[in-house]
Amino acid sequence: MRYLILSDMHANRHALDAVLADASGIGYDAVLVLGDLVGYGADPAAVVERTLELNPVAMIRGNHDKVAAGLEPASFFNDVARRAIEWTAEVLPPGLIQTLVDLPKGPLGVSPELEICHGAPFDEDYYVFDTDDARRAMDAAASPICLYGHTHLPALFAAAGKPFAPRTDLEVDEFQLPPDGRVLLNVGSVGQPRDGDPRAAYGVLDLDRRVIRLRRVPYDVAGAQAHIIAAGLPHALAARLERGQ
Repeated sequence: MRYLILSDMHANRHALDAVLADASGIGYDAVLVLGDLVGYGADPAAVVERTLELNPVAMIRGNHDKVAAGLEPASFFNDVARRAIEWTAEVLPPGLIQTLVDLPKGPLGVSPELEICHGAPFDEDYYVFDTDDARRAMDAAASPICLYGHTHLPALFAAAGKPFAPRTDLEVDEFQLPPDGRVLLNVGSVGQPRDGDPRAAYGVLDLDRRVIRLRRVPYDVAGAQAHIIAAGLPHALAARLERGQ
């Protein structure tokens, strides 16, 4: 089984379209979505609709999805994120708001070997940044392989060895997962990468071979920025896209 892994699209239609075009050339059997379809970007309806068209076999909510759906207040967001999510809640049609309301909370089991969460298995809003965070997450996971998002940073932690942050260049994008032991994997963000590389990030997991392909895809950053500015969203949200921050 080959899973297309999408996380943190954040209403960036330009990035999502580029990722799906790239992924179609690689091929996959099913789609997993790790949350935060909306927030920050200017095309929330298009991104939600395009994601639903993929018929994901598993899809969970992120913190921005929760707030846009009215399930939590925006009081914990910084001012820029709050303004963007309030605008999102205003422009999304009621049917798509209900889609966000109905998204399940992670962690969510996909198979006996695989589960997905947004932040961590023990807290959907927790940020996994370092080895201590990863150890807690792996201890809490119900499956040997756990996919997570939320940080917008590609990372791979393995309980049987030393954790490492994989390279994100297009020349070396395939990694063999350990044959046993627990694995915690983040493929990065489609819509707002934060590792200094502005290209959209996603992954394809071949579960039978235990191989993950981490892909980076150039997209129309200027187009996404223009939509953000035209929507009246904070200019900082447009500027950060070209820096990968």
